[in-house]
Amino acid sequence: MPEFRFFFANFAPAFYTRQILRITFLVITFLLVASWYTKAQTKTKKSFKDFLHIKVPAIQYAVPDTTTLHDEGAFERVNPKKIDYYFDPTRRERSLLTVADTQDVNPDDFSIVEVDEEINFDGSDADSTWIKIAEYYGMWDNKAVNPYGIDVTKFNDTVSIALYDSTIGRYCSAPLNHAKLNDDFGPRRWRWHYGIDLELDRGDSVWAIWDGIVRICKYDYGGYGNYVLVRHYNGLETIYGHLTRQLVKVGEVVKAGDLIGWGGSTGRSSGPHLHLEIRYQGHALDPQLLFDIKKNKIKMQHFIIMPYHFDYLRNFRKIYFHRIRRGDTLSEIAQRYNVSIRQILRLNRISIRSTLKPGRRIRIR
Repeated sequence: MPEFRFFFANFAPAFYTRQILRITFLVITFLLVASWYTKAQTKTKKSFKDFLHIKVPAIQYAVPDTTTLHDEGAFERVNPKKIDYYFDPTRRERSLLTVADTQDVNPDDFSIVEVDEEINFDGSDADSTWIKIAEYYGMWDNKAVNPYGIDVTKFNDTVSIALYDSTIGRYCSAPLNHAKLNDDFGPRRWRWHYGIDLELDRGDSVWAIWDGIVRICKYDYGGYGNYVLVRHYNGLETIYGHLTRQLVKVGEVVKAGDLIGWGGSTGRSSGPHLHLEIRYQGHALDPQLLFDIKKNKIKMQHFIIMPYHFDYLRNFRKIYFHRIRRGDTLSEIAQRYNVSIRQILRLNRISIRSTLKPGRRIRIR
């Protein structure tokens, strides 16, 4: 019994001290949490109160002055020709009711007359300058060179294209002051060259071949560089690539011989030259069919597009494969066939980390 009392006397002070400290810590923690919670509730109530009591600025109403007459000369007249419109062709409405339609028309009956809105591109009133809007804006894309989705390999018709006609004010122009051919239209190893390359010096003037509207004006890093695509009234489109700078903008109306840019060597180019393409329905034609390089002028007044002009597409759409050999890499294969690594990865649905197993075939194009 004495030993137990001695043990309890030594143990009790330390035990109660720890309990007191523990209780003190819990009380302090509770007070801090309670203080924080009270402040948070106060801030929330204040924000909610402010949200419900939004201060709306007072509205001042003014009574218009209807007693004073203003002289017309007090207002400045604006000349619409001085305003730089992005694209604002003149418009007019013309009835398309023909003589045959009027034979059975009863004046007492109300009938719908078809009206087709047309636009005037050169500001004159000649009938030849009025073109249906649907012909120019039915497919208007300022990003894709070929947005039409037309398979010309199934083209079995003939189309007559008017290249120039001075009697109605349609002219043509050479794209450069001089013409010297650097590269033809046709195959380049494993890809197709869709235009011709004409020699020039950096900064040489590049002219529009026919009248038309600028459809694309942008920069293509891996191809055309700075380029301009013009849609022409005769149904053709021309592309002027590798320019140092474009001097026109999308939607701008250009005439044959208008300056559209300065020659250069931007994009995928080995030196200064003009890459010239002529396209119909988004597909390329050989420019030398229409353009005489030696004489630096258009060959004929009318050009007939025939199905055989697109035969190259039937042959070029064949699929090509490469059989992997030991030591082959994607970069070497892409360089050998003059294609991009990205194209090989996309066609074969592989990644850059994929292992090239010898003997396996991979698609190149």
